[in-house]
Amino acid sequence: MLTFDLGPLALPVRSMLLLLAFAVAWACGWWVGRRRGADPEPALFAMLLGGLLLARLAFVAQYAGDYAAAPWRMLDIRDGGFLALPGLLGALLVGLGYAWRRPLLRRPLAAGVLAGGLLWGFGSLALQQLERGSRLPELVLHDLAGRPVQLAELAGQPLVVNLWATWCPPCRREMPVLLAARQSEPEVRFLLVNQGEGAAEVARFLAAQGLSDHDMLLDGTSHLGQLAGSRALPTTLFYAADGQLRHSHLGELSTASLKHALEFVRAAPRSDANP
Repeated sequence: MLTFDLGPLALPVRSMLLLLAFAVAWACGWWVGRRRGADPEPALFAMLLGGLLLARLAFVAQYAGDYAAAPWRMLDIRDGGFLALPGLLGALLVGLGYAWRRPLLRRPLAAGVLAGGLLWGFGSLALQQLERGSRLPELVLHDLAGRPVQLAELAGQPLVVNLWATWCPPCRREMPVLLAARQSEPEVRFLLVNQGEGAAEVARFLAAQGLSDHDMLLDGTSHLGQLAGSRALPTTLFYAADGQLRHSHLGELSTASLKHALEFVRAAPRSDANP
């Protein structure tokens, strides 16, 4: 499951997990420090912000060349460009700073960090295992000419499956990024799977944008999004050559975040035969 559905809203599960871990950390820290009047909430909030900031800065530094053409995109965190390890280090450094300056905070802050950290760590591990246990589904899609395409039969090389719709602004904005990667990454196959629209509507959009219908598929019932556990668009799924899901991305991709995501399928073992 990639999104948590709350009425008409589809919220990313990983973001919800981080917020839940923060809430548990605050509640546990407040409970431990209540008798001493030591509320760790400001310190925990500073740790969260410091960790996110360093995680973003580390990502931007690693992919600085991809932001050179449009430096303002460094500030656009909607591309999901964060590195976990530097972020954890940043959060711990902020927490240590608070603990050194305010001894009364040490015990409640440590208790909160431990409780929230365990929830976030085990939750992230469970989500990762659930995600990586998924394979290319046995699902028949269709190209714009109506020809059937068996998705599971496309295993054998790294595969990027982008779920999009013509009415979705971030889908349209990220399409040039995906098409450019198709040219620069010939060992990876890119499928753009339209969700819930007809062939004529998609064809009109492609013609208006001057885009090719190569590897453009239709999923009229949005069944692939349901199988992936995501109602959000755009959603991009990254399958290794063995057909296993290795990574997923909710929201708009930038050149940098797409390059980072492709590392997950490049590092995966290849398969010489379809499973």
